[in-house]
Formats: sequence, structure tokens, C-alpha cells
Amino acid sequence: MLRRLIPIVLALAVLGIVTGIAALMIVALGQDWGDALFWLFASVMIGSALLVVTMRDIIRCGLAMIVCFGALAGIYVILGAPLIAAAQVIVYIGAISVLILFAIMLTQTKDDAPSRLVFQTQAVPAAIASVIIVIVIALSIAATDWGEAADRVRLATSDMSTALFKDFVLPFEVVSVLLLAAVVGGVYLAKREKGGPP
Repeated sequence: MLRRLIPIVLALAVLGIVTGIAALMIVALGQDWGDALFWLFASVMIGSALLVVTMRDIIRCGLAMIVCFGALAGIYVILGAPLIAAAQVIVYIGAISVLILFAIMLTQTKDDAPSRLVFQTQAVPAAIASVIIVIVIALSIAATDWGEAADRVRLATSDMSTALFKDFVLPFEVVSVLLLAAVVGGVYLAKREKGGPP
């Protein structure tokens, strides 16, 4: 019982710290709600992304990925791109994440499920890549002139949809064909008989 309570207490403590920092940003530092919500969504996104790569149960990893995509959609709304946020929810949460979860549930049983996931056996290369990415991001942040950064831009949904379906219609259709191929591949893997040809 105590073993199950430790992650819950830890998650509540982290949530309390993040919420406390957001409240401090609003009350003490005088920042607006957009900055506090950005902090909350970014914390949820990073936390759930860490859960995706650290949890051992692959179904829970998929559920944490859905939470990560939802937090990213919230950040898109704050940044003034509601169409991108809607596409994030519809495409990534509603289609890709559910497709991945169904593919996992259809193709793996408890008997043939791997004891260790592939990304858990590649911890050292992942750590090296993470350090390199952090260094590149830190150099980019240090080289940016934040005083010259533009204010938040509100992009009209009509302008974004016109650009998406007029100027970028070919990449849009390529993505739809890719998703169709993923669905066909998932159905093929699910229908394949045991002991049959690979």
C-alpha cells in the first residue's frame, strides 16, 4: 500500500510546487495569467514527457504521451494559434496516440511483451544526446537578443487555414497518406497469424 502511495504523494508535491510558482509569478512578480499558464503547461509537458521515457508499462507511457500532447496544445492556445492547437488535439491526441495505443494492445500480449523496452536499453546514448541538445539550446538562448523579441502575435484562424490548405497542400496530403499507411500497417500487424510468414 505504501509503495503505491509514494508516487501519488510525489506527484501531488510536484503539482503543488508548480502551482505555487505560478501563483508567485502572478502575485509577487506581477506577471499576467498567460505567463503563469505557460509555466503550468510547460511543467506538465516536461513532466509527462519524462514519464513517457521512464515508465516501464508501455500503455502508461502512451497515456503520458497523450497528456504531453494536451499540454502542448494548451501552449499553442496561449501563443495565439488556436488552429494549431485544434490540429494538435485532433491529429495527435485523437488519432496518432489512440492508434499507437491500439497497435500496442493488439500486437502485444502479456506473454510476449518485452521485459525491458527498447528505449530503456539505450540510456547512455540518450543521455549523451540530451546533454548535447541542452548545450545547443543554452547557446541559442544566450545568443538571442530578448529585448528585440516581438510581442505575442495573434494569428487569425482564417489566415492559417488559407496558408495550410493553399500554400502547403502537398505536405498536408503527404501526411494524410502517411497516416493511412500507418493504419494499414497496424491492421496488417493485428491480423497476422502466429507462426505465419513475417
